[in-house]
Amino acid sequence: MNIKPQSEALFDEISLGEVMLRLDPGESRTKTARAFTAWEGGGEYNVARGLRRCFGLRTAVITAFAENDIGRLVEDLILQGGVDTRYIQWKKFDGIGRTVRNGLNFTERGFGLRGAVGISDRGNTAASQLTAESYDWDAIFSQGVRWFHTGGIFAGLSESTPGVIEAAMQSAKKYETKISYDLNYRPSLWSAIGGQAKAQEVNRKLAPYVDVMIGNEEDFTESLGFKVEGLSSKFTEIDHGAFGAMVQEVVNTYPNLEVIATTLRKVHSASINDWSAIAWTKETGLLHSKRYDRVEVLDRVGSGDSFASGLIFGLLDGRTLQEALELGVAHGALAMTTPGDTTMASLAEVEKLAGGGSARVER
Repeated sequence: MNIKPQSEALFDEISLGEVMLRLDPGESRTKTARAFTAWEGGGEYNVARGLRRCFGLRTAVITAFAENDIGRLVEDLILQGGVDTRYIQWKKFDGIGRTVRNGLNFTERGFGLRGAVGISDRGNTAASQLTAESYDWDAIFSQGVRWFHTGGIFAGLSESTPGVIEAAMQSAKKYETKISYDLNYRPSLWSAIGGQAKAQEVNRKLAPYVDVMIGNEEDFTESLGFKVEGLSSKFTEIDHGAFGAMVQEVVNTYPNLEVIATTLRKVHSASINDWSAIAWTKETGLLHSKRYDRVEVLDRVGSGDSFASGLIFGLLDGRTLQEALELGVAHGALAMTTPGDTTMASLAEVEKLAGGGSARVER
């Protein structure tokens, strides 16, 4: 890919999306918990944090918070992750959240036969009220940004957020910033604003701006309407050949796409998953990652975002697509072994696993 060099950029990557306070009941359940561990998390933001914390790149987040102690707590967590906060907007808090508030996400990790559960409390949040005019996009991208990442979660927050994304993408294109978009379909986000039909309408409008399209085994079907022949309704068995045919259809529809990447997960239980990915470029055709069979999962939430950050790092670093794909899959696998949405891995650990390393003790 023809990517702007680091010497010409203020940031390697910027993410646009909502960041919520994640409240984690650990081994308990939300409805019976008496204590929660606080993390920050958001599908788009998690990529910026992974690129900064694991891969050492210069990243920033574009988002908004209500000006109160919850917003400042999330800001503090973002700062601990090393992500630049200069593009965070602060909205006046009215005392009870009548006009603006900060998002909460209660997330159960799941175990065995009990699947992970996410319960979001994010109505009327500051980020959902951003509009296309909230930022001077040219002022941001003219400073030099190598990569811009956003996705379907932010697109589904409100009627205005798709316009925010489109305005940012138009400016990013003008300044030759590469754009990635994670489809990240969440039915609950779209149910009150038109459902799946609206999600597909929005994503189809944004897709022509995208250089790198990322998703999981469900996203291309649910978010864009492409069909995978022979795929079970529960997405439990993945036919790579059928996915390859679907990818070709996506590319024919959106010839602007330079890279398509899809994570593939078979869920044996909440605690045991098979994990792999495929990626495509015109030059390479369809590539398959190494498959990690029966990965023992502590917390799967955010593993797709860690895949995205590993893949993006590889592309920014000038690695081959196969190498970038392996970094993404290894980073996602490691993210499943630690709590919280965001990475606790190092580049050395990711490269070791991608290269065939084991979990033997290091002394």
